[in-house]
Amino acid sequence: MKRVIVDFKKLNKEILEMLVAKFPNGYEAKDIIVFRNAQNEIIEAVEVKTEDTIYLVKVSKRLADTMENYDEDDDMFENDEEGGNNETPEMADEDSDDY
Repeated sequence: MKRVIVDFKKLNKEILEMLVAKFPNGYEAKDIIVFRNAQNEIIEAVEVKTEDTIYLVKVSKRLADTMENYDEDDDMFENDEEGGNNETPEMADEDSDDY
């Protein structure tokens, strides 16, 4: 299974919808996964899964605010549907099973 770390700045509409569905009232401390990345930095993230991918979305105040204010009619992700790539070079290095 592919594992991807996603920063708030690279969050797409599909992942945000999964987060809102999984955590309709927001996430709590017990939902946060803490680990070290390849650069030995401590990362805090919440997890959502698809059939073939586990997404670890980095926790931040902006993520919580975005989830709280999410509206399906919101067009904040309109540009993402035009074929933008949501992976950063940092994420490409961390697509392994080793987080």
